[in-house]
Amino acid sequence: MIPVNGFEGQEIAILGLGRSGLSAARALRAGGAEPVCWDDNPAARSIAEAEGFVCRDLGHVDGFRGISRLIVSPGIPHLYPVPNPVVAAAWDAGVPVDNDIGLFFRSLAVEDWDDHGATPRVIAVTGSNGKSTTSALIHHVLRHAGRDVQLAGNIGRGVLDIDPPGDGGIVVLELSSYQTELARALTPDVAVFTNLSPDHLDRHGGLGGYFAAKRRLFAEGGPERAVIGVDEAEGRFLANQLSEAAVDARVIRVSSGQKLTGPGWHVFARKEFLAEWRKGRQIASIDLRGVQGLPGAHNHQNACAAYAVVRTFGIAPRVIEAAFHAFEGLPHRSQTVAEAGGVRYVNDSKATNVDSAAKALAAFGKVRWICGGLQKEGGLEALAAASGSVVKAYVIGREAAAFAMQLGGMETEVCGDMATAVARASADAEDGDVVLLAPAAASFDQYDNFEQRGEDFAAQVHRVLEQAGGT
Repeated sequence: MIPVNGFEGQEIAILGLGRSGLSAARALRAGGAEPVCWDDNPAARSIAEAEGFVCRDLGHVDGFRGISRLIVSPGIPHLYPVPNPVVAAAWDAGVPVDNDIGLFFRSLAVEDWDDHGATPRVIAVTGSNGKSTTSALIHHVLRHAGRDVQLAGNIGRGVLDIDPPGDGGIVVLELSSYQTELARALTPDVAVFTNLSPDHLDRHGGLGGYFAAKRRLFAEGGPERAVIGVDEAEGRFLANQLSEAAVDARVIRVSSGQKLTGPGWHVFARKEFLAEWRKGRQIASIDLRGVQGLPGAHNHQNACAAYAVVRTFGIAPRVIEAAFHAFEGLPHRSQTVAEAGGVRYVNDSKATNVDSAAKALAAFGKVRWICGGLQKEGGLEALAAASGSVVKAYVIGREAAAFAMQLGGMETEVCGDMATAVARASADAEDGDVVLLAPAAASFDQYDNFEQRGEDFAAQVHRVLEQAGGT
């Protein structure tokens, strides 16, 4: 645990008692603060009270009397689409609002760092798609290279639950826009922007607000190094803002699909080869074709970003290449769950928006596509460019028929539920086909989260194969 410093003897309010909220309460108590907790869910309050925390309805009149700061869990909106009433009450009371990420950065450095031979460093990764895989891949390569490294944030452990990093220790954080938009302290040593596509627009008041939340990681923190995906205009804009000159090596531009030119530091993937260029010369390359844990152009972009980050730590290209081959990928992200009869079954339940689903589709040849769920804003038009790989779509979700109607001239079958979709896709599949779950939608109409949806897909695949005598 990382104790939160600077609030000794003060009452600090915690709104939301999920993983991050409880973690923040524990870390504040360890640092000498007095947490005052609240969650609308009585079960969550009971858990906190069982740990000895005081729970008080912060929405009541004078709820913020004596409170020095409010810590808000990431799932609670503080501005759009409407401010949470407790957050609004904190504004009216003049109480500063923060989150656990802000607490982490203000409390990470401790006095014994002065005795370290190498100061601990923090890598923070944000973006619309690929940030989990990129974060996990950075962590994996650094561990493969023998570094002392921890993975936390939106993946792995809560940021305040990790051990204080030791001499030369490294912390890799995956940060969502919900986390970066509110944190009062954002000071990573290396910051990564993977890409941007429309998502969470209601939470951020539109695409501009969404990008602004991501941009705070760079504008507020002033990282020593910035690794920026430049395949969208927002990334090129951000890289330009952070650079003082074309040769500024503090900014590393990465891309999947285009060759990057110029005198700066570039890492890009084309035709399934990763290349590193500096000052107009190629420094190294890696053949990505045999890296099974990173299939498709979208994962090649993740590989480029991870490669760029670990190169700033002095890791040799040959060590990175070996680590890439040992990377198995993450659950629910282009995860192969079975192969039988020449058919590959791939779980990409994390593809919850149109852009990520399109990238998943583009990674494979003949696809029997399981899609559908709680549709997000923006429609499905962006999937048209990737639909050429789709042999047939099998649509699930409560509004499956309406979802299927938006898939244009594609052959579709309305299945409704996962069991039916997997059974029908498996029955239709031929040698060389990929049965791919890439929903292009949220899971909440039928599942608690995308993990549960992916687990159901895997379970249904194994059930169908067992019934067919497969393995």
